[in-house]
Amino acid sequence: MKKVWPILVVDDEEVMCESMAAWLREDGYRVDTAPDGHKALELAKSTDYAVCFIDLKMPGGMDGIETMMAIHVIRPESSIIIITAYATVDTAIQAMKEGAQEYIVKPCHPQEISMLVSRMLKLKKLQSENAILRKKISRQYRHRDIITKNSRMEEILTLTREISSIRSTVMINGESGTGKELVARAIHYSGDRGEKPFVSVSCAALTETLLESELFGHEKGSFTGADGQRKGKFELADGGTIFLDEIGDISPKLQADLLRVLQERRFYRVGGTQEVSVDARVIAATNKNLAEEVRQGRFRDDLYYRLNVIEIRIPPLRERREDIPLLAECFVERIASELGKDIAGISASALKLLIEYDWPGNVRELENVIERAIVTSHNGTLVEGDFSWLNQHSTAGQTWVVPDVPLAEMERRVIEAALERKRGNVREAAAALGIDRSTLYDKLKRYDIAH
Repeated sequence: MKKVWPILVVDDEEVMCESMAAWLREDGYRVDTAPDGHKALELAKSTDYAVCFIDLKMPGGMDGIETMMAIHVIRPESSIIIITAYATVDTAIQAMKEGAQEYIVKPCHPQEISMLVSRMLKLKKLQSENAILRKKISRQYRHRDIITKNSRMEEILTLTREISSIRSTVMINGESGTGKELVARAIHYSGDRGEKPFVSVSCAALTETLLESELFGHEKGSFTGADGQRKGKFELADGGTIFLDEIGDISPKLQADLLRVLQERRFYRVGGTQEVSVDARVIAATNKNLAEEVRQGRFRDDLYYRLNVIEIRIPPLRERREDIPLLAECFVERIASELGKDIAGISASALKLLIEYDWPGNVRELENVIERAIVTSHNGTLVEGDFSWLNQHSTAGQTWVVPDVPLAEMERRVIEAALERKRGNVREAAAALGIDRSTLYDKLKRYDIAH
């Protein structure tokens, strides 16, 4: 599907103006026309035109060059093509010097117009994709790239700036999908360790033995399959930051090992006899209440206090609904470009639906929903119908009456409903429920739920 690129044609000759507009509309573009520079400027204030065709000689006090310069002030990304009936080297040089990308000579031919616009828009798309790629490569996690206008999140960003260059451990608390790793990366990349490695480890994804090897490395022959020495994540993060996600899921043995690393900055590789020293800042994250885990005896209190030197609590998305439009528009721009889909934005009614939904899976769920809508959409704009299934699950402004059933039965029903909504996708269901995949797999086995 062709993106509905907006194009402006400015010419005081009505026949010329309408003919060119008609040719462009046949190619699928949205086209506006203006008889003079003043009307063109008025239109440009309300519409971000991708390409503007502007006649060089026009009455009314604004010629083509003046109109082009005025539009460039408010729409610097617009590509300008000057139309002239009097092509000379001087006019071409003047037009290009003042910012025109091209100039064409009357009478204009439809094929010439089509090829010129197609070439310009291909270039624009390439530039947009390159800008997104550069943003990814060059520290996309800096503070200015964390999108928010929520006061609590702004306080968090202020704190991350203040602590970015100190070595103290940080504990980030928040539901699954709230962006804990994003905040951790913002701390790392805005501090004096920003040029050093940032190494992320999911503590819930591996067994105790594998996680131990992943964190501390191993020596050759230390276990079956250990064909050589391998550095662990702590060594790889030397001088930088190691991010321990879902820290509440590590075993008692690894809790003791981690405590020693935090206290002494030294450890042994699995099967090793020589101590390894590291200087890695530790940022941990969890969606559990670790204070309660300590009270229940499932997490060491000394490790908890070592990790919890600086605490950051990220609010769930339902408590910062003002961020939903900003995040949604950002996801649409990025995902549509990555997937090669021509999606211009989100309609007001669709945005209202997104704002009213409670987002149990938080920002990650919003991103997944946007991606799904983009993949299945057949419009140039995401509309309410692209998110219609959210209507069935929106809880804003509703009171949920709990039925008289045992708690275990209620949990089983909620899990089954989540799996049904996510069409059996365990990863998405876990995100929607606010738990990690390993926990959900345990519950599926406990309740004998097919998936």
